[in-house]
This record gives sequence, structure tokens and C-alpha cells, in this order.
Amino acid sequence: MTKPLTFRFLSGIILIISVVYACTKGGSATPPDPCEGVTVSVNATVTNTSAAGVNDGSITITASGGSGFTYKLGSGTYQSGNIFAGLAAGSYTVTAKNANGCTGSATFTVSAPANPCAGLTIIVTGTVNHPTGASSGDGSISAGATGSSNFTYSLNGGAYQASGNFTGLSAGSYTVTAKDGNGCTGNTVFVLTAPNPCAGITIGITGTITHPTSAAASDGTITVTATGSTGFTFNINGGVYQAGNVFTGLAAGVYTIGARDLNGCTGTAGFTLNAPNPCAGVTITVSNMFTGNTPCQSANGTLTATANGGTGPYLFSLNSGVFQASNVFMNLGPGSYTVQAKDANNCTGTSAPGNVVNLPAGTLFSEVKNVISNYCIGCHNNVQQEGGMNWAVDCNIVNFRDRILARAVNANPSAMPPTGLIPAAERQKIQNWINAGGKFTD
Repeated sequence: MTKPLTFRFLSGIILIISVVYACTKGGSATPPDPCEGVTVSVNATVTNTSAAGVNDGSITITASGGSGFTYKLGSGTYQSGNIFAGLAAGSYTVTAKNANGCTGSATFTVSAPANPCAGLTIIVTGTVNHPTGASSGDGSISAGATGSSNFTYSLNGGAYQASGNFTGLSAGSYTVTAKDGNGCTGNTVFVLTAPNPCAGITIGITGTITHPTSAAASDGTITVTATGSTGFTFNINGGVYQAGNVFTGLAAGVYTIGARDLNGCTGTAGFTLNAPNPCAGVTITVSNMFTGNTPCQSANGTLTATANGGTGPYLFSLNSGVFQASNVFMNLGPGSYTVQAKDANNCTGTSAPGNVVNLPAGTLFSEVKNVISNYCIGCHNNVQQEGGMNWAVDCNIVNFRDRILARAVNANPSAMPPTGLIPAAERQKIQNWINAGGKFTD
């Protein structure tokens, strides 16, 4: 919008100035875009890396389209310098920004030189001279390489040398590496061996033994002699070698004696030392004495063993069970039993089988059983069991004797049989049995 302004001066001169306003909706002014029509161009000089995997590339930027430039690499921070160094091979985007904030970007590639060893195969071959002895250092390797040129050689990772010849070597494994003028390498393993001083050598061992005097003694000996070479030393059961060929202080057992000559050649032989058998000529006899078991109560039979013929003290085992010091076995039920006895020298003997039997019924119990059979069995038997009682079973009579006393003798709470109390003489038989203990054997 243009609006004229009129100024009147004293001299009569009138100056009219037209002012142009830039207006936007709402009446606010918009300043011009400083980057309108400005193109920022980014160019660069790229220095590639010296080798693959090396971070020594660089990018030097030249920008146009303004002044007062700053520069950034990728999403980094702007800097005043136009050189980015220490770069690995790769693609990089550089942005240049002028003093008015106008920017331009370009992408540049830092490359690595081609791998000089790609597709190259270096082969190392050679000949060996083995050392003349196990401890000699007079072996050698003469190596050469093919597949490239300008080779140098290294032994077991050592310094490279112009020659592939290595001398003064002992028996062992060696790696020879060849490197060409571009640093490309190849290697081969060479093995140097010493002549076997034991080839054709057979060392034989013979000996005499003295057995220990008892099972607990350590007074046995082994004296050995070796043949097949010279300069022998000896060991026992893989222990330290010694000059002496006599081994003493030995208990019964199996021993391995080794012999070694001056060249380290070895031979072995086994020897067995036995202790005298303490049971030779010893016969241990075992006899048993039994007491019977009382029926209708916990097992209470006993067995008492007696051993003779060995060296005391004895231990005893019942039916192959655990050995015990006592020769008495208690709480045995009816059955067959065998006892083994072992003496102080572990010599053993075994008894003949014997039986624990049930004791016979006592006189008083038999009289009571007859009374029950005469007066009560009709209602208390294997078929009919009034009140849950079966007097046809002997142990029921024993186990329920108090009930029999209460009903058949004392009529408490009522008389049994229900037809009336049994005769006094019969009741007395029941009373006499219970007074004696009320057991099956009473």
C-alpha cells in the first residue's frame, strides 16, 4: 500500500514522499528471506585412506553461495574449519552454512586402496635336517616360497630375514612364514624329530620277593634286576626313580616296578606280595541253644550261640545279618535260624540250621480250653461268633481272658452261658489259670 506524506517548509517548498508499506493480514510486516535465490554449493577434495582398516582419510571442503561459512560432518556440530580428518573408508555427508544461515549439503566417499593380497596364495615349502640326538640342537630348515616375489622369512613369529634357512634347531614343531613385498603372507609347519634311542631296546625286569609275615605287617621286600641296557634306576608304583634295586617295608599287595636306562628307555614288571592266611588249618565250629517261643504274645524265643576253634573274640551273625558282639539273639518267633561266627582273624564258621518252636500249652490253659469247649463253643466258633468272640482260636482265649473271667466266673454284667453259671469247679479252673498268669503256657 502506498501513502503520500506532505511536508511544508518555511520557504514555501512542499515535499511529497510516497511510502510503500508491506502488509499482511492482520496488519503485521514480514521481513524478506535472506536465503531466497541463494544456492550454497559444497565441493571437496577427498584424501583416501592409506590402507584398508586405517583411519587416515580426510575431506577438505570448499563452499560457495555466501560468506562466513561453518561446516559439519553428518549430524555433528558446525565448526569453522573446513577440513575433516582421521576418517575411515566410507560415505560422509558434509553441510556448509553461510553467515545468513543458508545451507547446502553434499555426500563424499573416502575409499581404501584395493587389497594387494586379494586372490593371492603364497605357498611355503622346504626341506628339513633332523637333529642327531634327543638333546642335540643341530637340526635345520631350508624354506622357500612361491606365489609372489620379494620374500622375507620368519621362524615361529620371530623377526623376518632375507633367507629361508634356519639352523641350530632341536627336535620340535616350527612354523615358517613367508612375506612378500606387499606384506602378503603364507606359512607352513615343519616338524623336526630326534632319533628314538629306545628303538629296538627291550628292558626286562625279574625279581625275588619276601612276603610279609602277617596280614598287618609291612615287612615284605622286592629285589629286582633289569636287563636289555645299562645305567638303570628303579621306581615302585610310578614313584621317584632311585639307584637301589631293593624295595623294603612292603605290606601285602600288588606292586609295579619300573626300570629306566641312561637314555630314558623304560620297562615295567608286576609283583604280588601275599600275607600268610591266618585261617589256614582253622576250623570254627558253631553250636546253638534255643528256647521256645510263647504263643499269643510278642515273639520271645532266644538263641544262644557258642563258637570254638578260632581266635577270640568272636562276632556273630544271625541268618546272614549284621555281625554283633553278643552271642545271644532274643525276641525270635518260630522258624529256622543259622548263626555264623567270625573270629579276630576274620576266619568264619557257620552252625547247622536250628528251629525256634512254639512252647506247648500249659496244664491250666488246657483245662480252661476244655471248659470253654464244653460250655461256650456252641455260640462262639468259626461259624457263629456271638458278641464277636470266637473261642475256637486259642489266642482269643488268652487275649480276652479278663472278659471270660468277668462273664463266666463273676457273672458281670451277666452270667455266661446265658442258661446260668457253669459249675463252681469249672469256674475255679478259670480262676486258677488267670491267677497263674493267664498265658498259653500256664
